[in-house]
Amino acid sequence: MTSPSHPDIPPIYLNNAATTWPKPAEVLEEVAACLRNPVHEAGRTTGSGSTDYPSATRDALTAFFRAERPEHFVFTQNATDALNLLIHGFTKKAGTPYHAITTELDHNSVLRPLRSLEGEGRLNLSILPFEDGHVSLHEIKKAIRADTRLVVMTHGSNVLGTLQDVRPVAEYCVSNDIFLVIDGAQTAGQIPVSLSEIPAGAFVFTGHKALFGIPGIGGFYIQEPEAVASTRQGGTGSDSRLISHPQDMPHKFEAGTLNYPGIASLLAGTRYIEREGQDAITNKLRSLTSDFIGKLGRDPDIVIYHETPDLPVVSFNIRNLDNDEAGFILARAYHVITRTGLHCAPLVHEKLDGGRGCIRASFSYLNTREQIETAAAAIREVAAGANR
Repeated sequence: MTSPSHPDIPPIYLNNAATTWPKPAEVLEEVAACLRNPVHEAGRTTGSGSTDYPSATRDALTAFFRAERPEHFVFTQNATDALNLLIHGFTKKAGTPYHAITTELDHNSVLRPLRSLEGEGRLNLSILPFEDGHVSLHEIKKAIRADTRLVVMTHGSNVLGTLQDVRPVAEYCVSNDIFLVIDGAQTAGQIPVSLSEIPAGAFVFTGHKALFGIPGIGGFYIQEPEAVASTRQGGTGSDSRLISHPQDMPHKFEAGTLNYPGIASLLAGTRYIEREGQDAITNKLRSLTSDFIGKLGRDPDIVIYHETPDLPVVSFNIRNLDNDEAGFILARAYHVITRTGLHCAPLVHEKLDGGRGCIRASFSYLNTREQIETAAAAIREVAAGANR
Protein backbone atom coordinates (compact mmCIF):
# COMPACT_ATOMS: atom_id res chain seq x y z
CA MET A 1 0.00 0.00 0.00
CA THR A 2 1.33 3.45 -0.88
CA SER A 3 1.10 6.03 1.91
CA PRO A 4 -0.71 9.19 0.77
CA SER A 5 0.95 12.47 1.63
CA HIS A 6 -1.04 15.12 -0.24
CA PRO A 7 -2.84 17.39 2.28
CA ASP A 8 -5.97 17.61 0.12
CA ILE A 9 -6.70 13.88 0.30
CA PRO A 10 -10.04 13.47 2.14
CA PRO A 11 -9.58 11.77 5.50
CA ILE A 12 -11.02 8.38 6.32
CA TYR A 13 -12.80 9.35 9.51
CA LEU A 14 -13.17 6.50 12.02
CA ASN A 15 -13.86 8.42 15.22
CA ASN A 16 -17.65 8.33 15.07
CA ALA A 17 -18.07 7.06 18.63
CA ALA A 18 -16.87 10.54 19.65
CA THR A 19 -18.68 12.64 17.02
CA THR A 20 -20.08 11.53 13.68
CA TRP A 21 -18.65 13.10 10.55
CA PRO A 22 -19.70 13.97 7.95
CA LYS A 23 -23.25 15.01 8.72
CA PRO A 24 -26.08 14.27 6.29
CA ALA A 25 -26.75 17.21 3.97
CA GLU A 26 -30.29 17.66 5.31
CA VAL A 27 -28.96 18.16 8.84
CA LEU A 28 -26.73 21.02 7.74
CA GLU A 29 -29.56 22.48 5.67
CA GLU A 30 -31.97 22.40 8.62
CA VAL A 31 -29.44 24.14 10.86
CA ALA A 32 -28.95 26.84 8.24
CA ALA A 33 -32.72 27.26 7.87
CA CYS A 34 -33.06 27.57 11.65
CA LEU A 35 -30.43 30.32 11.75
CA ARG A 36 -32.04 32.23 8.87
CA ASN A 37 -35.37 32.56 10.69
CA PRO A 38 -36.26 34.18 14.02
CA VAL A 39 -36.42 31.93 17.07
CA HIS A 40 -39.89 30.56 17.78
CA GLU A 41 -40.50 31.09 21.51
CA ALA A 42 -43.57 30.51 23.63
CA GLY A 43 -45.49 33.71 24.32
CA ARG A 44 -43.67 35.65 21.59
CA THR A 45 -45.10 37.15 18.39
CA THR A 46 -42.63 35.34 16.16
CA GLY A 47 -43.42 35.48 12.46
CA SER A 48 -45.15 32.61 10.73
CA GLY A 49 -41.97 31.66 8.86
CA SER A 50 -40.34 30.12 11.91
CA THR A 51 -40.56 26.55 13.15
CA ASP A 52 -41.27 25.56 16.75
CA TYR A 53 -38.19 23.33 16.82
CA PRO A 54 -38.43 22.27 20.49
CA SER A 55 -42.00 21.00 20.11
CA ALA A 56 -41.40 19.42 16.70
CA THR A 57 -38.26 17.67 17.93
CA ARG A 58 -39.89 16.39 21.13
CA ASP A 59 -42.62 14.88 18.96
CA ALA A 60 -40.04 13.35 16.63
CA LEU A 61 -38.05 11.89 19.54
CA THR A 62 -41.21 10.43 21.06
CA ALA A 63 -41.87 8.51 17.85
CA PHE A 64 -38.21 7.64 17.28
CA PHE A 65 -37.65 6.18 20.77
CA ARG A 66 -41.19 4.79 21.03
CA ALA A 67 -41.81 6.81 24.17
CA GLU A 68 -45.14 8.11 25.47
CA ARG A 69 -44.85 11.72 26.62
CA PRO A 70 -43.14 14.33 24.45
CA GLU A 71 -42.92 16.80 27.33
CA HIS A 72 -40.71 14.32 29.21
CA PHE A 73 -37.90 14.84 26.70
CA VAL A 74 -35.48 17.41 28.10
CA PHE A 75 -32.81 19.16 26.03
CA THR A 76 -29.29 19.58 27.42
CA GLN A 77 -25.85 20.38 26.00
CA ASN A 78 -24.86 16.73 25.55
CA ALA A 79 -24.96 13.38 27.38
CA THR A 80 -22.42 14.55 29.97
CA ASP A 81 -24.60 17.53 30.83
CA ALA A 82 -27.68 15.30 31.05
CA LEU A 83 -25.95 12.79 33.32
CA ASN A 84 -24.73 15.55 35.63
CA LEU A 85 -28.19 17.06 35.83
CA LEU A 86 -29.80 13.72 36.62
CA ILE A 87 -27.20 12.46 39.10
CA HIS A 88 -26.93 15.72 41.03
CA GLY A 89 -30.67 16.34 40.81
CA PHE A 90 -31.49 12.86 42.11
CA THR A 91 -29.05 13.26 44.97
CA LYS A 92 -30.53 16.64 45.87
CA LYS A 93 -34.00 15.07 46.06
CA ALA A 94 -33.12 11.68 47.59
CA GLY A 95 -31.46 12.89 50.76
CA THR A 96 -28.01 11.72 51.77
CA PRO A 97 -26.10 9.62 52.23
CA TYR A 98 -27.47 6.81 50.14
CA HIS A 99 -25.98 3.91 48.15
CA ALA A 100 -25.41 4.15 44.39
CA ILE A 101 -24.17 1.59 41.87
CA THR A 102 -22.33 1.94 38.57
CA THR A 103 -19.94 -0.25 36.56
CA GLU A 104 -16.36 -0.46 35.39
CA LEU A 105 -17.63 -0.11 31.83
CA ASP A 106 -18.93 3.38 32.42
CA HIS A 107 -17.64 6.65 31.04
CA ASN A 108 -16.19 9.45 33.15
CA SER A 109 -19.45 11.31 32.50
CA VAL A 110 -20.92 8.84 35.00
CA LEU A 111 -17.91 8.04 37.17
CA ARG A 112 -16.82 11.60 37.92
CA PRO A 113 -20.17 13.02 39.12
CA LEU A 114 -20.72 9.97 41.32
CA ARG A 115 -17.17 10.07 42.70
CA SER A 116 -17.50 13.79 43.36
CA LEU A 117 -20.69 13.25 45.37
CA GLU A 118 -19.07 10.37 47.21
CA GLY A 119 -16.18 12.67 48.12
CA GLU A 120 -18.69 15.12 49.58
CA GLY A 121 -20.18 12.35 51.73
CA ARG A 122 -23.51 12.46 49.92
CA LEU A 123 -23.49 8.87 48.68
CA ASN A 124 -21.65 5.56 48.99
CA LEU A 125 -20.59 4.13 45.64
CA SER A 126 -20.17 0.55 44.41
CA ILE A 127 -18.48 0.03 41.03
CA LEU A 128 -19.26 -3.39 39.60
CA PRO A 129 -16.79 -5.42 37.49
CA PHE A 130 -17.50 -6.69 33.98
CA GLU A 131 -16.80 -10.01 32.32
CA ASP A 132 -16.37 -10.26 28.55
CA GLY A 133 -17.68 -6.73 28.22
CA HIS A 134 -20.88 -7.27 30.20
CA VAL A 135 -22.25 -6.59 33.69
CA SER A 136 -24.92 -9.10 34.66
CA LEU A 137 -28.15 -8.50 36.51
CA HIS A 138 -26.89 -11.11 38.98
CA GLU A 139 -23.93 -8.88 39.88
CA ILE A 140 -26.24 -5.90 40.30
CA LYS A 141 -28.57 -7.85 42.57
CA LYS A 142 -25.61 -8.98 44.71
CA ALA A 143 -24.56 -5.35 45.18
CA ILE A 144 -28.00 -4.08 46.23
CA ARG A 145 -28.28 -2.88 49.82
CA ALA A 146 -31.15 -1.65 51.93
CA ASP A 147 -30.14 1.96 51.19
CA THR A 148 -29.53 1.52 47.43
CA ARG A 149 -31.43 4.29 45.67
CA LEU A 150 -29.63 4.83 42.35
CA VAL A 151 -28.11 2.73 39.55
CA VAL A 152 -26.35 4.44 36.64
CA MET A 153 -25.04 2.28 33.81
CA THR A 154 -24.02 2.44 30.18
CA HIS A 155 -26.22 0.90 27.52
CA GLY A 156 -23.25 0.35 25.20
CA SER A 157 -19.52 0.43 25.95
CA ASN A 158 -17.59 3.08 24.05
CA VAL A 159 -14.44 0.91 24.25
CA LEU A 160 -15.61 -2.67 23.75
CA GLY A 161 -18.78 -2.01 21.77
CA THR A 162 -20.78 -4.38 23.97
CA LEU A 163 -24.48 -3.91 24.67
CA GLN A 164 -25.90 -4.31 28.15
CA ASP A 165 -29.24 -6.06 28.60
CA VAL A 166 -30.90 -3.12 30.33
CA ARG A 167 -34.53 -4.22 30.20
CA PRO A 168 -34.34 -6.80 33.03
CA VAL A 169 -32.20 -4.37 35.04
CA ALA A 170 -34.87 -1.70 34.58
CA GLU A 171 -37.64 -4.08 35.57
CA TYR A 172 -35.74 -5.12 38.69
CA CYS A 173 -34.96 -1.53 39.65
CA VAL A 174 -38.51 -0.26 39.24
CA SER A 175 -39.86 -3.14 41.33
CA ASN A 176 -37.41 -2.27 44.11
CA ASP A 177 -37.87 1.52 44.09
CA ILE A 178 -34.41 2.15 42.65
CA PHE A 179 -33.93 4.95 40.13
CA LEU A 180 -32.10 3.69 37.03
CA VAL A 181 -30.30 6.05 34.65
CA ILE A 182 -29.23 4.48 31.35
CA ASP A 183 -26.43 6.19 29.43
CA GLY A 184 -27.46 5.73 25.80
CA ALA A 185 -24.77 7.95 24.28
CA GLN A 186 -23.39 5.05 22.22
CA THR A 187 -26.69 3.38 21.33
CA ALA A 188 -29.14 6.12 20.32
CA GLY A 189 -29.20 6.02 16.53
CA GLN A 190 -27.08 2.86 16.30
CA ILE A 191 -29.72 0.32 17.30
CA PRO A 192 -33.49 0.40 17.80
CA VAL A 193 -34.39 1.69 21.28
CA SER A 194 -37.96 1.35 22.56
CA LEU A 195 -38.42 3.27 25.78
CA SER A 196 -41.96 1.95 26.14
CA GLU A 197 -40.36 -1.46 26.82
CA ILE A 198 -37.63 -0.26 29.20
CA PRO A 199 -39.07 1.09 32.47
CA ALA A 200 -35.94 3.03 33.42
CA GLY A 201 -36.08 6.19 35.48
CA ALA A 202 -34.25 8.08 32.72
CA PHE A 203 -32.58 7.42 29.38
CA VAL A 204 -29.77 9.73 28.28
CA PHE A 205 -28.83 10.46 24.65
CA THR A 206 -26.53 12.80 22.81
CA GLY A 207 -27.15 14.44 19.46
CA HIS A 208 -23.70 14.69 17.91
CA LYS A 209 -22.96 10.98 17.65
CA ALA A 210 -25.20 8.47 15.81
CA LEU A 211 -28.22 10.79 15.77
CA PHE A 212 -26.20 12.92 13.30
CA GLY A 213 -26.80 16.23 15.08
CA ILE A 214 -24.25 18.98 15.59
CA PRO A 215 -22.18 19.33 18.78
CA GLY A 216 -23.85 21.03 21.71
CA ILE A 217 -27.15 19.17 21.85
CA GLY A 218 -28.31 16.14 23.82
CA GLY A 219 -30.88 15.32 26.43
CA PHE A 220 -32.80 12.70 28.33
CA TYR A 221 -36.21 11.13 28.64
CA ILE A 222 -37.43 10.88 32.20
CA GLN A 223 -40.20 8.54 33.33
CA GLU A 224 -40.37 9.90 36.88
CA PRO A 225 -39.69 13.67 36.96
CA GLU A 226 -40.65 13.86 40.62
CA ALA A 227 -37.62 11.71 41.55
CA VAL A 228 -35.13 14.36 40.37
CA ALA A 229 -34.85 17.92 41.66
CA SER A 230 -34.14 20.79 39.31
CA THR A 231 -30.58 22.07 39.67
CA ARG A 232 -30.93 25.16 37.45
CA GLN A 233 -33.37 28.00 37.66
CA GLY A 234 -34.17 30.84 35.32
CA GLY A 235 -36.44 32.01 32.57
CA THR A 236 -38.66 29.52 30.81
CA GLY A 237 -40.98 31.80 28.82
CA SER A 238 -43.93 30.67 30.91
CA ASP A 239 -45.27 31.40 34.42
CA SER A 240 -43.04 34.45 34.51
CA ARG A 241 -45.02 35.94 37.40
CA LEU A 242 -43.47 33.28 39.64
CA ILE A 243 -40.04 33.85 41.14
CA SER A 244 -39.74 30.16 41.97
CA HIS A 245 -38.83 27.85 39.12
CA PRO A 246 -41.78 26.04 37.44
CA GLN A 247 -42.09 22.32 38.12
CA ASP A 248 -44.07 21.36 35.02
CA MET A 249 -42.35 19.42 32.26
CA PRO A 250 -40.10 20.09 30.48
CA HIS A 251 -39.57 23.51 32.08
CA LYS A 252 -38.55 21.91 35.37
CA PHE A 253 -35.18 21.00 33.84
CA GLU A 254 -34.78 23.65 31.12
CA ALA A 255 -33.81 27.21 31.99
CA GLY A 256 -32.84 29.95 29.58
CA THR A 257 -32.72 30.08 25.79
CA LEU A 258 -32.44 26.64 24.25
CA ASN A 259 -29.91 25.63 21.59
CA TYR A 260 -32.27 26.02 18.64
CA PRO A 261 -29.74 25.16 15.90
CA GLY A 262 -28.74 22.04 17.84
CA ILE A 263 -32.37 21.04 18.33
CA ALA A 264 -32.99 21.60 14.61
CA SER A 265 -30.08 19.29 13.79
CA LEU A 266 -31.52 16.65 16.09
CA LEU A 267 -34.87 16.88 14.34
CA ALA A 268 -33.24 16.48 10.93
CA GLY A 269 -30.98 13.68 12.17
CA THR A 270 -33.86 11.58 13.45
CA ARG A 271 -35.77 12.17 10.23
CA TYR A 272 -32.73 11.02 8.25
CA ILE A 273 -32.51 7.81 10.28
CA GLU A 274 -36.22 7.15 9.88
CA ARG A 275 -35.94 7.67 6.12
CA GLU A 276 -32.91 5.41 5.74
CA GLY A 277 -34.36 2.86 8.16
CA GLN A 278 -32.92 1.99 11.58
CA ASP A 279 -32.59 -1.68 10.65
CA ALA A 280 -30.72 -0.82 7.44
CA ILE A 281 -28.33 1.41 9.42
CA THR A 282 -27.77 -1.21 12.10
CA ASN A 283 -27.17 -3.97 9.56
CA LYS A 284 -24.69 -1.93 7.52
CA LEU A 285 -22.74 -0.99 10.64
CA ARG A 286 -22.55 -4.62 11.74
CA SER A 287 -21.30 -5.62 8.30
CA LEU A 288 -18.62 -2.90 8.23
CA THR A 289 -17.48 -3.82 11.73
CA SER A 290 -17.31 -7.53 10.91
CA ASP A 291 -15.33 -6.87 7.73
CA PHE A 292 -12.88 -4.62 9.56
CA ILE A 293 -12.29 -7.15 12.33
CA GLY A 294 -11.90 -9.91 9.77
CA LYS A 295 -9.17 -7.97 7.98
CA LEU A 296 -7.29 -7.16 11.18
CA GLY A 297 -7.90 -10.36 13.11
CA ARG A 298 -5.57 -12.43 10.93
CA ASP A 299 -2.58 -10.22 11.80
CA PRO A 300 -0.52 -11.52 14.77
CA ASP A 301 0.88 -8.03 15.36
CA ILE A 302 -2.56 -6.58 16.13
CA VAL A 303 -4.39 -7.22 19.40
CA ILE A 304 -8.18 -6.74 19.23
CA TYR A 305 -9.79 -6.45 22.65
CA HIS A 306 -13.29 -7.61 21.74
CA GLU A 307 -13.81 -9.42 18.44
CA THR A 308 -17.62 -9.64 18.54
CA PRO A 309 -18.86 -6.12 19.38
CA ASP A 310 -22.55 -5.31 19.21
CA LEU A 311 -21.81 -1.72 18.22
CA PRO A 312 -19.50 -0.37 15.46
CA VAL A 313 -16.57 0.09 17.85
CA VAL A 314 -13.27 -1.81 17.53
CA SER A 315 -10.49 -1.23 20.07
CA PHE A 316 -7.04 -2.62 19.39
CA ASN A 317 -3.32 -2.12 19.84
CA ILE A 318 -0.31 -2.75 17.63
CA ARG A 319 2.41 -4.80 19.26
CA ASN A 320 5.62 -2.88 20.01
CA LEU A 321 4.04 0.49 19.18
CA ASP A 322 2.48 3.02 21.56
CA ASN A 323 -1.16 3.68 20.69
CA ASP A 324 -0.69 7.46 20.52
CA GLU A 325 2.22 7.05 18.12
CA ALA A 326 0.26 4.61 16.00
CA GLY A 327 -2.66 7.01 15.79
CA PHE A 328 -0.31 9.83 14.78
CA ILE A 329 1.19 7.74 11.99
CA LEU A 330 -2.21 6.66 10.71
CA ALA A 331 -3.43 10.26 10.61
CA ARG A 332 -0.33 11.86 9.10
CA ALA A 333 0.80 9.19 6.68
CA TYR A 334 -2.50 7.58 5.71
CA HIS A 335 -5.18 10.18 6.54
CA VAL A 336 -6.97 7.59 8.69
CA ILE A 337 -8.52 9.30 11.72
CA THR A 338 -8.96 7.09 14.77
CA ARG A 339 -9.02 7.81 18.51
CA THR A 340 -6.22 6.86 20.90
CA GLY A 341 -5.80 6.84 24.67
CA LEU A 342 -8.19 5.94 27.48
CA HIS A 343 -11.44 7.09 25.81
CA CYS A 344 -12.67 8.62 29.09
CA ALA A 345 -13.24 5.09 30.42
CA PRO A 346 -10.21 4.45 32.64
CA LEU A 347 -11.57 1.46 34.55
CA VAL A 348 -12.08 -0.50 31.33
CA HIS A 349 -8.47 0.07 30.35
CA GLU A 350 -7.12 -0.94 33.74
CA LYS A 351 -8.51 -4.40 33.01
CA LEU A 352 -7.80 -4.52 29.26
CA ASP A 353 -4.34 -3.09 28.85
CA GLY A 354 -3.00 -2.10 32.25
CA GLY A 355 -4.14 1.49 31.76
CA ARG A 356 -2.01 2.12 28.65
CA GLY A 357 -4.97 2.89 26.41
CA CYS A 358 -5.62 1.72 22.87
CA ILE A 359 -6.55 2.70 19.34
CA ARG A 360 -10.29 2.86 18.66
CA ALA A 361 -11.87 2.72 15.23
CA SER A 362 -15.59 3.51 15.20
CA PHE A 363 -17.82 3.59 12.17
CA SER A 364 -20.75 5.58 10.86
CA TYR A 365 -23.49 4.70 8.42
CA LEU A 366 -21.81 7.18 6.06
CA ASN A 367 -18.53 5.23 6.00
CA THR A 368 -18.00 3.08 2.91
CA ARG A 369 -16.68 -0.46 2.53
CA GLU A 370 -13.78 0.93 0.50
CA GLN A 371 -12.81 3.20 3.39
CA ILE A 372 -12.87 0.27 5.79
CA GLU A 373 -10.66 -1.81 3.51
CA THR A 374 -8.20 1.06 3.00
CA ALA A 375 -8.01 1.77 6.74
CA ALA A 376 -7.44 -1.90 7.59
CA ALA A 377 -4.65 -2.12 5.01
CA ALA A 378 -3.02 0.99 6.48
CA ILE A 379 -3.17 -0.44 10.01
CA ARG A 380 -1.63 -3.72 8.87
CA GLU A 381 1.15 -1.82 7.10
CA VAL A 382 1.92 0.22 10.24
CA ALA A 383 1.91 -3.00 12.30
CA ALA A 384 4.32 -4.66 9.89
CA GLY A 385 6.67 -1.70 10.10
CA ALA A 386 6.64 -1.77 13.90
CA ASN A 387 7.39 -5.49 14.07
CA ARG A 388 10.01 -6.07 11.41
